[in-house]
Amino acid sequence: MADPTSLLPQPNREEDPETPSNNLHHSLDQIIEQSEASFGWNQFLQSILVSLASLFDGTQTFISVYTDATPTWHCTSDTTTCNTSSDICDLSTSDWAWDSVSYQTIISDWNLQCSSSFITGLPASSYFMGGVIGGFLLGTLADSSLGRKRLLVISCVTMSVAAFATIFSTNVWIYSALRFVSGIGRSCISTCVLVLLMERVGRKWRPRVGMMQFFFFTLGFLSLPAIAYINRANSWRALYLCTSIPAMLYCLLLQFFVKESPRWLFMNGRGEEAIAILKKSALSNPNGEFNSVLLSADLLSKAPESTKSVDPYKSMKDLFAKKWAMKRTLIVMVLGFGIGMVYYGMPLGVGNLGFNIYLSVMFNALLEIPSYPLTLIILEKWSRKFSVLWFCLVSGTCGVVCAVVGDKQKVIRIVLELASFFCSRTAWNLISMFTVELFPTCVRNSATSLLRQSYVLSAVFSSMLVSVGSSNGFLSYGVFGVAIFVSGFFVAFLPDTRGGILCDTMDEQERKENMILG
Repeated sequence: MADPTSLLPQPNREEDPETPSNNLHHSLDQIIEQSEASFGWNQFLQSILVSLASLFDGTQTFISVYTDATPTWHCTSDTTTCNTSSDICDLSTSDWAWDSVSYQTIISDWNLQCSSSFITGLPASSYFMGGVIGGFLLGTLADSSLGRKRLLVISCVTMSVAAFATIFSTNVWIYSALRFVSGIGRSCISTCVLVLLMERVGRKWRPRVGMMQFFFFTLGFLSLPAIAYINRANSWRALYLCTSIPAMLYCLLLQFFVKESPRWLFMNGRGEEAIAILKKSALSNPNGEFNSVLLSADLLSKAPESTKSVDPYKSMKDLFAKKWAMKRTLIVMVLGFGIGMVYYGMPLGVGNLGFNIYLSVMFNALLEIPSYPLTLIILEKWSRKFSVLWFCLVSGTCGVVCAVVGDKQKVIRIVLELASFFCSRTAWNLISMFTVELFPTCVRNSATSLLRQSYVLSAVFSSMLVSVGSSNGFLSYGVFGVAIFVSGFFVAFLPDTRGGILCDTMDEQERKENMILG
């Protein structure tokens, strides 16, 4: 019978220049390298189960494109005062009507068409603000008391239950409050998924497995146009129903079938559990060498004592206690903010381009897919930092030109919007993987969470700018382009991490950096 691992693409087996070929140093990183030498079906299924959380995150993140949109309308009278260019707020309610059912979106359901941009943009901004606050409050708990898996479960349950409760909203204020709670829930999903995926595998599989998180997020994003089109004659509540129930069912799979990160277990004094997970992952390794390596490493004797009584926010404090860590943290946060302005702002604002909203959102989602193989090629062959810089500059340029081009050039504007979005998506893929490699295990989730929160914080501003930019394109697309263009230059101050190992402690990371500089 054929080896099932042969069905999966195998990584390049050549030795890294800095790694001794026949001399295993018994560090946790090298034990994981040995256990994951053959990426089999057990690891693949675990990766799929973990990544599914990003699919539901993607649907909730962009669902407001449809539920909060202003529907199209038509004139019902033959008066000269009513035409397609009229402002419906200046017309009598008897002169016009919605093209579809009046409860298609929250705008038509609650008569918000003449409300201020603050009111119409409040639900989306509340969602992203919840993501920012939740990330700062909860993100560090994945490094301390809760761990990656438990925080992921809590986040998914909170997001999905709040999304389901949104169905029963009776006004925009209750709706915005529930979106805020949903945002708090989703705040740590992508961070926990990415870290959990990458900590389970060796360096050669790290870029490929890490890409799964982005791919499943795109699947969630891509599913929205289809779900919205099928429910185009139904209430906006149907969208929340169709996306929240599967997410709640998924939480059961997550709780009972996904395993914790062995790195986190080891660093928190739970060495026996870490070893059990590593052994199970290595069952597909036919050479039988792993058990002997594990015994000779005497991993249990090296496991730190349990850290349950330690300050749960210690990892966040450690990031700002050391100069090198604080510098890296602030730089990745600036990059995350700039990239997020384009990544969130472009899809949220496609309605302002005068293009079909179903097709434009679908084009944006489809365009994410080719960014993944491109990201893999870059991670394996080129510098992280200069690749991020290049994509930020191109994205910013396209965004500014899109704002300058006139409204009559719809095709050119949508092409520029898609190009800017594609480059921002690729830049985000790169900086996310880059950040995981820049920080040790003890603070990795906190650092990645701060990157994510700065990224989501930009969505708070971009959603407001989209509402303002309906009358002035430069206040939306122009600002998005300038933000990512300027932020890209900050990546030059980070060290490149291509081909390096993942460190576990702050001291180990410092020694590694000193060796490189020395």
